[in-house]
Amino acid sequence: MVDRDVHKRYLDYRESYEYFARGEPRMSLEEFAPLDAELRALSARDDLDDEDEVRKETLARLLYRD
Repeated sequence: MVDRDVHKRYLDYRESYEYFARGEPRMSLEEFAPLDAELRALSARDDLDDEDEVRKETLARLLYRD
């Protein structure tokens, strides 16, 4: 069972996907959930090095987050 908040963020991702990336491959919930968790973990940290910052930005773009 998927956490309700993760599911909500996935629905937001799908909505943004339809607007910004129609025709590109769309992630399934199973693909989305671990990337979402990684982004949330990176976002919660205050001590990101350059590599972590790049990864965080990459994930934010993939998941259509501001």
